[in-house]
Amino acid sequence: MFTGLIEETGKVLSLDWEDTNLHIKIEASKILEDVHEGDSIAINGVCLTVTKFDKESFEVTAVKETLNITALKHLAIGSKLNLERCLKAEDRLGGHIVQGHVDCIARIDKIIDQQGSFDLYFKIAPEFTKYIIRKGSISISGISLTVVDVGEDYFYVTIIPSTWEKTNLKDLQINDEVNIEVDVLAKYMEKLSSNYVIAK
Repeated sequence: MFTGLIEETGKVLSLDWEDTNLHIKIEASKILEDVHEGDSIAINGVCLTVTKFDKESFEVTAVKETLNITALKHLAIGSKLNLERCLKAEDRLGGHIVQGHVDCIARIDKIIDQQGSFDLYFKIAPEFTKYIIRKGSISISGISLTVVDVGEDYFYVTIIPSTWEKTNLKDLQINDEVNIEVDVLAKYMEKLSSNYVIAK
């Protein structure tokens, strides 16, 4: 489990295909302070397992299903990645509950510089907006953010300067795709309510 509070940005050093699997080598520093083989790391919001590491980098493997449903398929050498280690039991939950299980991708539609903050508008498949509410939480590329507003096929968030500088959001261009994880509580509520029958 993660919080959506990014610890650092890493950089893709290599991308190696093995059949349908993609091995990704990532340059990092803070993440490596207590890394172990088998650890879970959220990479742009995708929970992946550390398979190798050294003093300057670590490696993970993305399988076909992960590549099909996330924006990791667009990675290139040098791509910047939002990184977060999994939550420790004694840590503060400063963001919201993020599983690292991506629900869909969204496309950046508009970036508005508000002279002190940035409004980012995203286009998203309409079937996912039912899980998104005004002032609710959402994970975008692994970052815990608050929804400002949502429509039939879009939502937008406002990014404060420190988040803008510490994450890869500042590298986004119009039509870029990002990984989206909606609030897991909304999905549980939908499941529970679908099985609820009012007694007569």
